[in-house]
Amino acid sequence: MAILKVCGIETEYGIVTRGFDVSPVTSSSMLINAYAGSMRQKIGWDFLDEHPSVDARGTVTETSFPPEIETHLVNAVLTNGARYYVDHAHPEVSTPECLTPRDVVLYDRAAEEIILRSIASVNALLPDGQEIGTFKNNSDGKGNSYGCHENYLVSRELAFGRLASHITTHFVTRQIYCGAGKVGSENGAPDVPFQISQRADFFEEEVGLETTVKRPIVNTRDEPHCDPLKYRRLHVIVGDANMSEVATFLKVGTTALILAMIEDDQFPDWLTLRHPVAHIRSVSHDISLTSTCELQDGRTMSALEIQEQLLGLCQRYVHRYGDPTSGDADEILREWESVLDCLKNNPEDAADRVDWIAKRRVLEGFALRHGVSPLSAQLRAIDLQYHDMRLDKCLALRVGLRTLVSIEDVHRAVTNPPPDTRAYFRGTCLARWPQNIVAANWDSIVIDTGDEILRRIPMMEPLKGTRAIVGELLTAVNSVEDLLLSLGSADTPGWDPLMTPEPGW
Repeated sequence: MAILKVCGIETEYGIVTRGFDVSPVTSSSMLINAYAGSMRQKIGWDFLDEHPSVDARGTVTETSFPPEIETHLVNAVLTNGARYYVDHAHPEVSTPECLTPRDVVLYDRAAEEIILRSIASVNALLPDGQEIGTFKNNSDGKGNSYGCHENYLVSRELAFGRLASHITTHFVTRQIYCGAGKVGSENGAPDVPFQISQRADFFEEEVGLETTVKRPIVNTRDEPHCDPLKYRRLHVIVGDANMSEVATFLKVGTTALILAMIEDDQFPDWLTLRHPVAHIRSVSHDISLTSTCELQDGRTMSALEIQEQLLGLCQRYVHRYGDPTSGDADEILREWESVLDCLKNNPEDAADRVDWIAKRRVLEGFALRHGVSPLSAQLRAIDLQYHDMRLDKCLALRVGLRTLVSIEDVHRAVTNPPPDTRAYFRGTCLARWPQNIVAANWDSIVIDTGDEILRRIPMMEPLKGTRAIVGELLTAVNSVEDLLLSLGSADTPGWDPLMTPEPGW
């Protein structure tokens, strides 16, 4: 039986300086430090459990390049359970673990708000004429791409080979409703005036460990950040960063449903692609949505037709097996069916949900009014401005995109963790005892009580440490010393053997 799809998003933001010249690493560090400076105490990231070179296939070839662990760059853990850090040359926010796709949307929006507050903080410190800006996009137009990565909890019992071969079909074709759109092409791809996805040109392998070179459609990093005997974490690097909340909801929600269907062995073998690397580009380059993909059995279908097949399969799966998304399945299926109907009959009707269609409408209107060529500098600038995080400049805020979460809920999510995953325990501890938390990561926190030995509290179960399990305990204790004593007692409400404190470093 498929397990609940705990999930989250990591977004790398494009960054630019105006009026002064420093490296992107420096400007990213300035941005994050300006935000972290408002916290009672900046809690650093614990790298003890980081193992990005572990490959789900069991081997690493000489041509594999796992991502480096950059322990020297700025890393902060936030009270909402998220991580805010410099990744290579970008500021990145990883949402806390979320139980539902709708919560992923909420905490992805909270990440945007954190970026906005960071911009305001750092620019207030800079001299007149200098500022730092950020963009929620995936390409700088100069051959460099940066990611929006998703993460999903999957059962360890699922063979990785079957997982990879089946989920690839969805990753190649889902871009028709969750692509962010882009003027032109990059990375040696054929010239096109406009395409569906910002990332499609940068994928060169079907399966692999890399994330920055020779990018694979399915990433093989085997780093579950929880009990490795029970779980996998599917690390997804193939998606665009979305400005549309509905697109984010569909991106995460449809993927969660299909992963559950694969776990329960309900995904048909015939619905797999013969040439996925070629097709991920051809689908992105065809805004008419009529180009076809060749399946393993020789049949050809368009991306839209494949998505209609996947929708029908998921509708039958949810009816038979239930909801693996903790309550969002019905809404996911309704939105999925609605957007596919729009794409089939009149794509313009999806402009309130699909980023690439909303962006294309703006670009075509400008080109028509001003008589500019499809690949002009003006259109490239408009493309970038769609993703500008400045509220007075962001075009995505002006095109009528539907929203799913309120701004009040977003503001609460900036500082408060989800109540129904272990992020609740992490975030609450950070908020109450920042002076005692030495470091934290996804599956543990390290506590200093003033003794010679630091204490590590492991959190190996993503659905333990919730408000329902430890809320009363955290309210009852007044200090980290009391917390450690209570967690060490089997008679304590909320006690769990996987959260028993153990000696730290």
